[in-house]
Formats: sequence, structure tokens, C-alpha cells
Amino acid sequence: MIGKLKGTLDEIAEDHVVVDVHGVGYVAYCGARTLASLGGVGEAVVLFIETYVREDMLRLYGFASENERGWFRLLQNVQGVGAKVALAVLGTLSTGDLANAVALQDKAMVARAPGVGPKVAARIVAELRDKAPAMSGAADAESFALKRGLGDGVALGPIADAVSALVNLGYPRDQAASAVAIAVKEAGDEAASTALIRLALKALSR
Repeated sequence: MIGKLKGTLDEIAEDHVVVDVHGVGYVAYCGARTLASLGGVGEAVVLFIETYVREDMLRLYGFASENERGWFRLLQNVQGVGAKVALAVLGTLSTGDLANAVALQDKAMVARAPGVGPKVAARIVAELRDKAPAMSGAADAESFALKRGLGDGVALGPIADAVSALVNLGYPRDQAASAVAIAVKEAGDEAASTALIRLALKALSR
């Protein structure tokens, strides 16, 4: 199995790249975000690889980070999500945006990916709600828990009120939730909504 490729970009196509590793060209299929993050032909590249081996196919999928590859694997645990759909989701949303969507149960955000309908998006946010925290990393675990509380409708009143106030000011819900999560870390769980709003606005202005 191939887990990583380190070489030179030999070709960049619409949905894949060719990586030259000591004279051998490997075709790796990548999402739009990964393709956009790569340099030009002739430049050095490192891709984390997921290898698919089937009776009639051997295909490599390439990712810019191990975390992105982990989400690719996790997404395919959802019924109706194969490699193509998982790649489309990761091509549309960053791993951070995807974690926010799962935490907030925001199926509309996931449905922005091409080929992902409302039903599949709903399954993704529902089925990954308990699995996604491990992908968020220890540093983001507290923030994820807060956002999941908002998504489940069980967040503390001041926190929910602060997020609602920011949304009413025109901020997207995921951005508002992230800012309030920062405010909670600074002010504590028992802070009043007015204090959380003030600190969240400060975070948003940075």
C-alpha cells in the first residue's frame, strides 16, 4: 500500500495530478482544494495517499494533510457516501468548515458540495456527530463540544443568545459559533451573553 508520495509535480489535470517519484509517475486523484494548494509543474510536492485496490481498479487519492485524508476515510463510513462524494465534500469545505458543519448539524453547508443532495448531507452531519470530535484535535475539542451543544439545541442560554445575536448582525452561524467559542474560553462558561458578545465581536475583528 502507498501511504505518501514525495516527488515532483509532473502534470496537473482537472481532477488529478501525476507525481514523479524517482522517474516513476504516480496518478493521484485530488479534490479541488488540494489541487489549488499545490504549486506548479516541476515543483516539489508531498501528498498523503489513500490507496484503493479492487478487482478491476487500483486508484490513488491524494491529500494535502493527514487530517484531510482522515476525514476522507471517515466520510465513507456514512451510508451513500463513496470516494467520489467524499472527495467532492473535501473539495468544497475545509476540514475546519466540515467539523463546524457536523458540530452545528448544518446540512445546508455540506449540501454545497457538488453531487451531495439534502438527504446525503443530513446523513453526514447526523452520523458523524459522535465521530468527528476525534478528527478536530485536542485543541479544538472544547470548541467542538460547544458547537455541538448549539447544533443539538442544548447549549447554555447565554451562549445560544450570543450566537443568535451575532447571526442577527449578519455573521454566518458557523463563524458566529467559532467566535463565541473563543469568547467562552476567555470569559468562562458562566459569563453573561453581553460579555460573550463583546468578546466574540473582538475576536471577529482581528
